[in-house]
Amino acid sequence: MTTSTVEIDEIVDGLSGEQKQISPKYFYDERGSQLFDDITELPEYYLTNTELGIMRDNIDEIVELVGKQASLIEFGSGSSLKTQILLEHTSELAVYVPVDISDEHLHASAEKIRARFPHVEVLPVVADFTKEFDLPTPMVMPIRNVVYFPGSTIGNFEHDMAMDLLRVMHHEAGKNGALLIGVDLQKDPAIIENAYNDSAGVTAEFNLNVLQHLNRDYGANFDVDGFSHSANYDAEKGRVVIELVSHADQKVELGDTEFDIADGEAILTEYSHKYTLDGFAEMARAAGFSVERVWTDANKLFSVQFLTRQ
Repeated sequence: MTTSTVEIDEIVDGLSGEQKQISPKYFYDERGSQLFDDITELPEYYLTNTELGIMRDNIDEIVELVGKQASLIEFGSGSSLKTQILLEHTSELAVYVPVDISDEHLHASAEKIRARFPHVEVLPVVADFTKEFDLPTPMVMPIRNVVYFPGSTIGNFEHDMAMDLLRVMHHEAGKNGALLIGVDLQKDPAIIENAYNDSAGVTAEFNLNVLQHLNRDYGANFDVDGFSHSANYDAEKGRVVIELVSHADQKVELGDTEFDIADGEAILTEYSHKYTLDGFAEMARAAGFSVERVWTDANKLFSVQFLTRQ
């Protein structure tokens, strides 16, 4: 993997603050992407199966709203499981554009999509989707762009960053564009906490892998065994706080910078915000979107929403 000075500076800045933090985008090296796919199959992790059920139950209406000859642009495409449901029910997409920061995982997933759906042009883009990026030129020019962001990944961003990301989506959607997005909902805290503290320890391994990623690809020297996974739900703020907690006083080097990490000190790696329907609609409006349609499961654990540009 080729690293950039900008990325290293970003990591250093995150570890230099009073609250040390690592951006969740650094979860997704090849191993991290594989581990996240494993997480989605865990019995405690309700999000994926619930969202898949919503997609299957409402696929005809979803496909109708996406429309004919659309460019489907998936942010953070991962294994593209939910996208396959869309592709199974429409033969009239102009192009599918998966976008992900993990080069190897992205292209492997794109090849699987090509093999299963040979009638769909697949044009993967390796990019940090939190910033504007150039879209590829397909053989069939799309009538509209539909950004797809499943999995409630929007909840991993603090409010200001989530707003910035929605504005990037607004830009990439373009004139007459739309956004199809998964949004996790507020619910019984026990259900939420169990989803991020699975009995098999896969989520813990996924969280700790971010340190392996920084060691391998960015030249850091974290003692990975010196940290443990922590995930707790803050009901007042409606979010899961996911951290790596140090077991001892440590010194960590990254480039020319050395960091002191105290025994018991936590590095924030991710938030997972849970929304109310009204709260998310208000945020979407501020970014230039209108919520046109919302689908939920019977227990209202999760929502899939279709937004159009105002």
